[in-house]
Amino acid sequence: MRTEVIEIYQSGKGYKAISKALGLQRTTVRAIIHKWQKHGTVVNLPRSGQPTKITPRAQRRLIREVTKDPRTTSKELQASLASIKVSVHDSTIRKRLGKNGLHGRFPRRKPLLSKKNIRARLNFAKKHLNDCQDFWENTLWTDESKLNYNNFAKMSGPKFLQSAVKDSLQVIANA
Repeated sequence: MRTEVIEIYQSGKGYKAISKALGLQRTTVRAIIHKWQKHGTVVNLPRSGQPTKITPRAQRRLIREVTKDPRTTSKELQASLASIKVSVHDSTIRKRLGKNGLHGRFPRRKPLLSKKNIRARLNFAKKHLNDCQDFWENTLWTDESKLNYNNFAKMSGPKFLQSAVKDSLQVIANA
C-alpha cells in the first residue's frame, strides 16, 4: 500500500487524488510521502532505545520458575538467569514479572501457637476423644486470630495461605 502511494506520487498526483484513489486518509498519504522523502524508504524503521536484555526464552524460564515456586526471590531468579549467561538487575526481573501479572506479595502470617496452647489443645482432644456427636455439633470453634472474610476472599489462593493450624493438628494426630 505504501509503495503504491509513492508510485502514484511520483507520477505527479497530489495528496487529495492519492487518498481518493486508494481510500486512505489525506494525513496518512502525507505521512507516507514525508517518510519516503526523509528516509528514502517506506518500511518500518527500527525503534529507538536500548533493546531488552531478557530474551523471550529467559522470560519464559522466569515465569516457569515463579509459577512452580511462588516464594522464589528475585535474587534467586537473577542467579538462575546468570547460569544461562543473561546478566540483569533484580529490579528488571521484578518489572518483567509484573508485566506478566506476577506481582510480589507477602504470604499471610501464621498464628503463633505457644507450648501452652499446644498442650491445652492436646488435653482438650484427649479429654473429648470419645464424646458423642451431639457434643461436637454444639461445640463452637474459635481461634485466637481475627479473620476478616472480605480480605480473605481477595487474598485467597495457594501463594497467600500458610497452614494456620498445622502444628496443632500434628500434635493431636500424634497423641
